[in-house]
Amino acid sequence: MGIYEVLFWFLTVMAISCALGVILSRNPVNSVLFLIATFFAVSGHYILLNAQFLAIVNIIVYAGAIMVLFLFVIMLMNLNADTEPQKNRLVQLAGVISGGALFLVVLAAFRTTTVSVLEQSATDIGLIKNLGKTLFTQFVLPFEISSVLFLSAMIGAIVIGKKE
Repeated sequence: MGIYEVLFWFLTVMAISCALGVILSRNPVNSVLFLIATFFAVSGHYILLNAQFLAIVNIIVYAGAIMVLFLFVIMLMNLNADTEPQKNRLVQLAGVISGGALFLVVLAAFRTTTVSVLEQSATDIGLIKNLGKTLFTQFVLPFEISSVLFLSAMIGAIVIGKKE
């Protein structure tokens, strides 16, 4: 058993246990901290797959910016169990049914999935140089359309947030 296999299994156990911690934790701050640890474990998997750019972007954008924002909002709202309204049985039943349906869809997707092994020449597939070359040659139009969409969303947020 090589070092990559040991790292893979360590990161896998860490990601699954932290994801369960997100779901099972009753404290929202602990849930956010578990989610940050899950993002770090997923970034470790990206590094093992030789996708350093995705790992860094995952850490900077998700674990850095978005989770800090979630943590700030949760602390600002001062959530606790005393002020949270109790959900009735119909809402809980709908949650169980939708979760079960999602689980069945994931199982069906796993049944039809095939696993393929990458060739040795494809080990640099996740490098930034290859990602940039593919992004700006094959996918330049969707990339530019998404940048215009993000720009319009930022302008919309400024217009909505601006006070008269």
